[in-house]
Amino acid sequence: MVQLLKQRQMLVSTEETRAARRVGTGLSVAYVLDPRFPGGTSSAVAAELEVVTALADVQVYALETKMFGGRRIAPRLSDTLMRLKLPVQWDAKEIKADVVIFHNPSCLKFQEGIDVRLIARHLIVVTHENFLRPNGAPGFDVEKCLSQIASASLALRRSLAPISAWNRSTTLEWCRENRSGNAWSILDQDWFNICSFEKEEPTSTPKDRRGRHSRPGLEKFPGYDAMACCFPATADSNVILGADSFLRAGAAPPHWSLHPFGALTLKDYFDQIDFFVYFTSPVWRESFGRVIAEAIAAGKMVITDPETARTFGGAAIEATPEDVDQIVSSYIAEPDRYRGDILSAQEKLDRFSTEAFRDRFNVLVRQPMGVIP
Repeated sequence: MVQLLKQRQMLVSTEETRAARRVGTGLSVAYVLDPRFPGGTSSAVAAELEVVTALADVQVYALETKMFGGRRIAPRLSDTLMRLKLPVQWDAKEIKADVVIFHNPSCLKFQEGIDVRLIARHLIVVTHENFLRPNGAPGFDVEKCLSQIASASLALRRSLAPISAWNRSTTLEWCRENRSGNAWSILDQDWFNICSFEKEEPTSTPKDRRGRHSRPGLEKFPGYDAMACCFPATADSNVILGADSFLRAGAAPPHWSLHPFGALTLKDYFDQIDFFVYFTSPVWRESFGRVIAEAIAAGKMVITDPETARTFGGAAIEATPEDVDQIVSSYIAEPDRYRGDILSAQEKLDRFSTEAFRDRFNVLVRQPMGVIP
């Protein structure tokens, strides 16, 4: 109830606050999204707003899609909106700005249209979900979702904004294979997630303490055999955060320490592991992999599949589940290499910093609009 009251208060932002934000920006930006998305989408938008509100006159519009019920905004995003004194406008009939940024079009997959008019010089759709699965099957009904946005918009330019190298490859392939892809240009640089996390020193004495965390969902986990390979009884510990499905099924071995999603703070969780081992369903891949960046910043060695590792440019180890035991044992035997490789990985995270996103936004958005950064 307290959370809902706080969110309602955001609707009564003063005109003075809006006017102060507009001074000197020369650019209007409208964010459009379903703000109830958990996890990566809401966290990414929250981090973006911290940057973009200093560069443009920003307004936030909420779509009440059929993907979620109620109007409870995701906690991280809600906190950021209140701190920035940005009101949320629900179900607007017209959204007009120099730039309209539509986050995560997959929110439209359960409906046939949106009752809103989007008017912009540049409409940017940030493609948080992969358009294709690793086997080439559609990740969701991309044409249905993009068509709804295109039909509702009047824009001089419509662009898709991939968030990673893997996400970009699926977007390009889908556009090549689908005629409706011709209606969209693709930004030539990635619209990456901001990952400006506080960096922790890696340990000098790593042990065979393994873990993974993610939101619950069958697509987030590999099969049981792969899990058993990654988290064996021979490890000192195996801590799995977000293990809701295993807890419900009661089908996990006793050497797994299982915790529901959100049951531990990330600090408490990372304090219990030295190796972050992350594989997903063979028919699904992370479009960005924010959990990978969190683990690297926390000073942990990350082992994951090649497609997910590709986003982080050498900061994570590419492997298969069968490789994990050998990788872990080799680093335990060479603790200096363990520490050095993690410190190097943390330096690579700077490509996803707040400053790096500000520069990317200036190149992709402000300069094409004729606004001097």
